[in-house]
Amino acid sequence: MKLFKSFMAFALVVVLTGAVFAQQKEMTKEEWQAEINRLTQKKADLTAELNALQAEVNNLKNTKAGLQTYEECQKGLNEMIGASQADIDNFRAQLKALSAKIARKVSPKADRQAELDALKANKISALPEFFDQVHNLLQKQLDAWQEKPKEILYTVIKGDCLWNIAKKKDIYDNPFAWTKIYSSNRDQIKNPDLIYPQQIFKIPNLTEEEKAQYEKVLKRFKAAPPKQSK
Repeated sequence: MKLFKSFMAFALVVVLTGAVFAQQKEMTKEEWQAEINRLTQKKADLTAELNALQAEVNNLKNTKAGLQTYEECQKGLNEMIGASQADIDNFRAQLKALSAKIARKVSPKADRQAELDALKANKISALPEFFDQVHNLLQKQLDAWQEKPKEILYTVIKGDCLWNIAKKKDIYDNPFAWTKIYSSNRDQIKNPDLIYPQQIFKIPNLTEEEKAQYEKVLKRFKAAPPKQSK
């Protein structure tokens, strides 16, 4: 309807333009007929163009009517992989949790790889929402993850104590973790106050729980007000 109104307005302009032209200049009969023929052909061309546009609009409407809604498409995909909405929501939650672990490099790396492989094997990972993250992005993050060895060896030097060893940046960066060194080397350390140069201690990695525990103790220690001398 809008296209028809636009066309009629244009046709009216054409007719008025022809009338004005005729008034401004004395035309012969042949010139007048030629102008009428030109305007008639113009009208026919515009009518044909209008009809073509209307046909295209009708085709687009028919195409739109045949398209599925997003919800219908999603339901169809879910049926193809045999998953309920609850299954997909659970998969999404697992993926979010694993992404956070990989981002924080929560060891061991092998466990994170096993979790990712399990997600890859799930048909739900084929859905567009998950595919790239599961099959590409997270694997690239894991491949770039250089995991520390499970333990390192430290050779005691003169002046060392377990407190100072644990406090070193490349060890635990937390002096309260000295108990981890002590418990891991009880075969060499009889008294935690007595260690000797050239002793070689195993320094195992801390678990996430241990890190949190020692960090909590360190924060309390830093927050404690200093004792005031009398």
